[in-house]
Amino acid sequence: MLRFILRRLLQMVLAFFGTTLIVYALMFAGQGDPIQALAGERPVTAAQRAYLTEKYHLDATGIGGFFYRYFNYLGGLLRGDLGQSLTGRQIGDILAAAWPVTVKLALIAMAVTILVGVTAGVIAGIRRAGVFDHATLVLTLLVLGIPTIVLAPLAQYFLGVRWPIFPPTAGAQPSLWALLLPGIVLGSLSLATALRLTRTSVSENLRADYVRTARAKGLVRRRIVGVHVLRNSLIPVVTFLGVELGNLMSGAIITEGVFNIPGVGFNLFRGIRTEDGPLVVGIVSVLVVVYLLSNLVVDVLYAVLDPRIRYE
Repeated sequence: MLRFILRRLLQMVLAFFGTTLIVYALMFAGQGDPIQALAGERPVTAAQRAYLTEKYHLDATGIGGFFYRYFNYLGGLLRGDLGQSLTGRQIGDILAAAWPVTVKLALIAMAVTILVGVTAGVIAGIRRAGVFDHATLVLTLLVLGIPTIVLAPLAQYFLGVRWPIFPPTAGAQPSLWALLLPGIVLGSLSLATALRLTRTSVSENLRADYVRTARAKGLVRRRIVGVHVLRNSLIPVVTFLGVELGNLMSGAIITEGVFNIPGVGFNLFRGIRTEDGPLVVGIVSVLVVVYLLSNLVVDVLYAVLDPRIRYE
């Protein structure tokens, strides 16, 4: 097990370096004038050009200069220094203010996915080909067919404006109640996917040989489903939920934008829109770490759900 974790950590390090290099190159290496790439469409004065040249080591040119700047940025990143955005604010301070909001939003979405999606998937798998199974199939296909960019404004209008059940916008310091509707919208796609995945996994395990053996031994249905079937069925579901947690942390750009939530996705979208290269690279670098760590946690949970994996 220890060797497995060490091997995954080594893969995470390689993935981190590769991802940050690609993102850094996409933001800075493709521009003819790197200073103008840093400033976006805004005009750059001579004083600003001299300041940016010194700050980002732009006097080093060519492919060697690019890697020099990248490793200089990477050194600061490993020391915990994410640098400054083009507005002059520390990117670490921006993330420190945005992370609590995004974490709350992602946890609400994940809770909705687990409580509703996984539970309904287990029931649909047990009652395969029943009324509940067919109803959830239609609903999940409907949800999967509506993109978040359409679902979020519709939910905001009907549940926040026309029928004011939830606040239409979250505001600067949103409460859990203000984040509930955005969390449901954010988790709707994950909910539908988790429901169908859980239903399929439970349905397949109910037809497995070990279930027939357990029934032949006289075990009650509740114990067969609750102890044996559910545990084996959760392995692909845990995989999906672990990966989806990283996606929820980084993929809330549309939801946070529609509901005016000052989270990580909102700031990432603002950095892309204003062509704030340092802000985009800094946020994406942190999101890569979150995504990799969530995958590592999933790999470790495999050993809890299936002890055979410990010896591989």
